Amino acid sequence: MPFNAALTLEQDRAIIQLTGELDAAAATEFHDKVEQAIHANVRLLEFQAHDLTYMSSAGLRSLLFARQKMGDKGMITFVGASEMVAYTIRLTGLDLSIGMSDS
Repeated sequence: MPFNAALTLEQDRAIIQLTGELDAAAATEFHDKVEQAIHANVRLLEFQAHDLTYMSSAGLRSLLFARQKMGDKGMITFVGASEMVAYTIRLTGLDLSIGMSDS
């Protein structure tokens, strides 16, 4: 399934709906959406990952990029990740700096 990232802005919250596989080929699109959200000065960056089927190491780097871009000014939440994607995030310890939620 091809990757897609759809951005929605709601006051001080950005929601990025992730679909498909977040790998090296998708990293640029992911970064672009994160940059758009950051420039909107949001306090919460929420990734809806119910339809994200795969995350490679490049995807993890992209998530780290988002965490660094948000800095201390805001929070990141990763919502609805599949068991495999959530395991990958937890394996690296990235779940210690972003919120993880099932719903």
